[in-house]
Amino acid sequence: MKRGAAGTVRGIAAAVLAALFVAAAGTVLHRQTVPLSGVEVPWGVVAALVLLASAQLWLAAWSRSIIPTAVAGVVGYAAVGVFSSAGPAKQLVLGDAVGNVWVFGIAAVTVVMLVAASRLRAAQPAGAAVAVEPLSPR
Repeated sequence: MKRGAAGTVRGIAAAVLAALFVAAAGTVLHRQTVPLSGVEVPWGVVAALVLLASAQLWLAAWSRSIIPTAVAGVVGYAAVGVFSSAGPAKQLVLGDAVGNVWVFGIAAVTVVMLVAASRLRAAQPAGAAVAVEPLSPR
């Protein structure tokens, strides 16, 4: 396998694993609330979406491609869809406001991270490695 193809396969495999982790952790996290002046503020859904965004941005930076970011978004969305489509007694993501923000927020965060990753990639020249002073022989 060529070097570029191996990197793409590694990036996609890492994206699938990261997406499954984020989908499971975010589904557990999205229902967390904190009482503030007698009102339950759902901070968990924001934390779950930030977790997703950070994982997608890390995948883009690590693989130097936006493909794993897209794969993570699609796999994460599909996994949360499976979590939300179970029977009424086994449903992990409810169809209320917080559940809808979590489900549809995955798609929105994925689009934003794809744009951010592509802009970061375009801003960096192709051969722009970190400039290192050559080692001098002693």
